[in-house]
Amino acid sequence: MLSQTEQPVPARYLRMPYAAKGLTVGLFGGSFNPPHAGHALVAEIALRRLALDQLWWMVTPGNPLKSVRELAPLAERIELSGKIARNPKIKVTAFEAAQHVRYTADTLALVKARNPGVDFVWIMGADSLRDFHRWQRWREIVLTFPIAVIDRPGATLSFLSSVVAKTFDYARIDEADAPLLARMQAPAWTFIHGPRSSLSSSAIRQAARG
Repeated sequence: MLSQTEQPVPARYLRMPYAAKGLTVGLFGGSFNPPHAGHALVAEIALRRLALDQLWWMVTPGNPLKSVRELAPLAERIELSGKIARNPKIKVTAFEAAQHVRYTADTLALVKARNPGVDFVWIMGADSLRDFHRWQRWREIVLTFPIAVIDRPGATLSFLSSVVAKTFDYARIDEADAPLLARMQAPAWTFIHGPRSSLSSSAIRQAARG
């Protein structure tokens, strides 16, 4: 497999997407290794239920909590993401690689500093919520932007049992108020139920290995 340095990423993906003041934007980050229909489903649910103007599909250089041994080249993951994320409101981007940021807290601080007047909401799958307290400066993340947690198979109860859910229980809003979330002051979060896909990147990689 070619290394990421041997596959240059097109410059358009290394620039932070543009969002005009007053817009609501979802931030959906991940290694997407590989991206699949389950990721696209989460993105579509977020766009619809949160009433977003845009969703930034942020392909990360690598997850600090995961092994990079099986990580496909960034350019490849971007290309595959573009084929799956067909909604014109979805902007596939890898600006984190150009900015040399690896931690979500740093990414959100950068986005906030560069986009005054834009209302952002961080989007994550419920399976990520279980280990969220292991993320670097996780409390800072919760205090930067509102968060929407999208249901994933086997993780429905994570919004009750996870450390972050218990710590910030007072900041959880009713799912019915999800369209208002992006305009709210952090900390604020909600859990969104809906259709779930059983697909997982790890299972796809395992199947590819035979």
